[in-house]
Amino acid sequence: MEKTIVTTGKTIDLAIEAALSQLGLDRDSVSVQVLQQAKAGFLGFGAQAAKVQVTYEAPDPVPEAPKVALSSASRSKPKAAAPVKKPEPPKAEPAAPKAEPKPEAPKAEKPQQPRQEKRADAPKPPRERREPKPPKAPAEPKVPAEPKVYTPAEPGSTEEKIEQFIKGLLEHMDSQAVPHCWKVESNTYKVDLVGDDLGYLIGRRGDTLDAIQHLANYAINRDVDGHIRVNVDAECYREKREDSLRRYARKKAQQVLKARRRTTLEPMNAYERHVIHAALQDMDNITTHSTGVEPNRRVVIEYVR
Repeated sequence: MEKTIVTTGKTIDLAIEAALSQLGLDRDSVSVQVLQQAKAGFLGFGAQAAKVQVTYEAPDPVPEAPKVALSSASRSKPKAAAPVKKPEPPKAEPAAPKAEPKPEAPKAEKPQQPRQEKRADAPKPPRERREPKPPKAPAEPKVPAEPKVYTPAEPGSTEEKIEQFIKGLLEHMDSQAVPHCWKVESNTYKVDLVGDDLGYLIGRRGDTLDAIQHLANYAINRDVDGHIRVNVDAECYREKREDSLRRYARKKAQQVLKARRRTTLEPMNAYERHVIHAALQDMDNITTHSTGVEPNRRVVIEYVR
């Protein structure tokens, strides 16, 4: 069963966070519809808070067992029992004269039939012996996945330049993670960050990881002819994020088809918006477009006939 709440805040993001903290849910479990944009006003006058409507799935209530109504007779007070009368002793009647006994005719004796001997119970067939089941083989212990082996970058290659730049950047961030770079296509390179505690390098929804990737692309393309694309990832975050965005996009599209009204998603970067557009491009009666200005550009999912 779907339920909705309306929250306000200085910005749309703060209003959404207020609703999520109130419901105790994450962002992928709810849908957001912007009811009112925030306005700063003039000299403090006419300021207007942002207002959003958050829709979430709530479990259906369990129907209570119907209470049996008591009848008026059962609710009434029990009546006092009527006094029990003691039985009166029977009156003695005059004794009748005894009749003389008549002589009884001798009874014919019935011929005794020989008793049939009880037959001995037939012997029961012997029970089949159940063979003991063989003991279950112990479960094989899970073998930990082997660490991925990376080929060292050749001296003077583009891969080495990318690794050196990102390594220096991570040292300034007090991180011990190690970058490994390899070539995917003609002008596309991928970088994996390997190490412990990579969560703060990923950041909230990949913000920090996107910043590292943006700086790497800017630094590498300064003195290079053409354009080189560098994709930075850690703990397969990009792949997991893409799967999450596709599921989220399909869920929101089904809600739009059911309600036949459009919905606006939260702000996303260009890469995440591209994933949403690609996931819904072949869906019937659904169209998508982007609106707003960076960094608050959003995807709009709209119903079309």
